[in-house]
Amino acid sequence: MKDSRSPLLSFLPKPASSPEGIKFDGHGHLGFPGLGASGLKKRGQSSRSWIEIDSAGNSRVVALDKTALMKTCGLPSRDLRLLDPVFVYPSTILGRGSAIVVSLEQVRCIIMADVVLLVRSADNSSMQYESELCQRLRMMNDQNDDLPFEFKALELALELASTSLDSQVTDLEIEVYPVLEELASSVSTANLEHVRRLKSQLLALTHRVQKMHDEIEQLMDDDGDMAEMYLTEKKERVESYLSNEAYMNTTQTGDWVSHSAPASPTCSSSGLPEKGSSNLSFSKHESSRESSAKGRQVEVLEMLLEAYFVVIGSTLSKLLSLKEYIDDTEDFINIKLDNVRNQLIQFELLLAAATFVVTMFAVVTGVFGMNFEDSVFDTASTFNWVVVVSTILCIVVYSFILLYFKHKKLLPV
Repeated sequence: MKDSRSPLLSFLPKPASSPEGIKFDGHGHLGFPGLGASGLKKRGQSSRSWIEIDSAGNSRVVALDKTALMKTCGLPSRDLRLLDPVFVYPSTILGRGSAIVVSLEQVRCIIMADVVLLVRSADNSSMQYESELCQRLRMMNDQNDDLPFEFKALELALELASTSLDSQVTDLEIEVYPVLEELASSVSTANLEHVRRLKSQLLALTHRVQKMHDEIEQLMDDDGDMAEMYLTEKKERVESYLSNEAYMNTTQTGDWVSHSAPASPTCSSSGLPEKGSSNLSFSKHESSRESSAKGRQVEVLEMLLEAYFVVIGSTLSKLLSLKEYIDDTEDFINIKLDNVRNQLIQFELLLAAATFVVTMFAVVTGVFGMNFEDSVFDTASTFNWVVVVSTILCIVVYSFILLYFKHKKLLPV
């Protein structure tokens, strides 16, 4: 049997007993079971549980793989990665052709014109969104609310995300202020470590709130992105266009004008209406409808986003105020530590001056402590005079040193 290995590997002797599961493919590469293209494809197409919520407020759990989801929603693979609960991505709202990709905190879903596909998470965030959205849809359907379905779902996602962030900020404020008060009164290692952990949480929370704030602001500044998110109207326009197209195709096959009638400017020689003229009028009608609908959709969505933009801005202001309070406390502690350091330096100066004076007295003691004979030692009162004069001299020198320090403002007056 002819060896199927490549010419570059033909000179290698094939072992008599190769390990089981390892073999050469037709291109001379080593093949391992489970690591081929088919194995990777199977892993990439694994199904995931989603919660499907329709416009009537009904929900059910469905299993969809990545390929089916991309075909159903018309989304690229990179958008689906934003919804993966394994990875942590910043807040994102993307408007696509037939769907809105929402990744806000723990709420990750795909919103379409008549259905919402919610990522089924392990915590209660998805269950809370599901129950609240189903309840609101049933209530709004009874009240005949004019707000489109996709905006109802988007509004609830923004509400839950902003409420979650605001509650986290409130909890952080309750924890931070007492710790800062205690740190200002008593600087200790334990208090400093506690404040350091709280500041790390504050910075992480500020980054999340700032990203959501910037995302909403960027979306509000772009009318085109907001227009792409009006899915219900786009779906109605497509359905209207298809119905009109079917009607035109049906009527064109009939006899619009009899053969004996004179030809009109809008009719062809065969008696049928000219297709270019009808398409032109239809396109003008559709463009006018689209422009007016775009203005309405931008206005409705902009008002919706602006409300939560104000809420997120208020939450961000709380975080910035809390950060400023922490910075002020740190400045106060640094000033307090600098004051203690200055006091230690002043004490060191006084101690150095006293050491210098004592050294002078020690020099006198060393001189008179030498082993030699002198008439000074013959009189007993001479020792007393030497001690008194040396002490007075040391006090005078020490006083001059203190006056010099005060003159140079090294010591408080």
